[in-house]
Amino acid sequence: MGDNNNNNNNNNNNNNHVKLPPGFWFCPSDEELIVHFLHRKISLLPFHPDVIPDLHLHSYDPWDLDGKAMSGGNKWYFYSRRTHETTRITSNGYWKSLGVDETILSTSNHNLGMKKYYTFYMGQPPQGHKTNWLMQEYSHISHSSPSSSSSRRRRSESKIDYSKWVICRVYESNSCDSDENELSCLDEVFLSLDDLDDDEISLPH
Repeated sequence: MGDNNNNNNNNNNNNNHVKLPPGFWFCPSDEELIVHFLHRKISLLPFHPDVIPDLHLHSYDPWDLDGKAMSGGNKWYFYSRRTHETTRITSNGYWKSLGVDETILSTSNHNLGMKKYYTFYMGQPPQGHKTNWLMQEYSHISHSSPSSSSSRRRRSESKIDYSKWVICRVYESNSCDSDENELSCLDEVFLSLDDLDDDEISLPH
């Protein structure tokens, strides 16, 4: 049943890509991406409107996402099945983890999920050429789903597999708008991390 729903969603997204009205800009926060989009996706809850499409990460180079993923300024958003590191290979390159794991907290300081950072390399691993394309991958954690006082709902949520889907935000670090200077500075830090060792790095909370 779930596979049929996913196929229907894919067909709908391919044939009827939702565009926001003039004057609206898709710019969700980290918390909104996990709570209002990823959680609903994983829980098979309806979307109104369903603006983020399902894409296979390995099917597209980052510059091919325009017109296929949901656009928000110079960023592109899409759902993807969670894959192993070795399967993040596209036709012209591959995504390499920066070893950065950032905990996403709600406004009430609850742990919602994780954000991982990747950079895109042209060529074949491991001798590829690093580009300025970055990806943030958001994953949900089961105990951080929206709380409920109902034990019935808690039992229902405990059966949900939170490991299957992620949300990806892809952008080129030197193409951000002028009001995103802080993000651009962080991009420079993340891109420079790959020049160090491959040990995993955790951001301070």
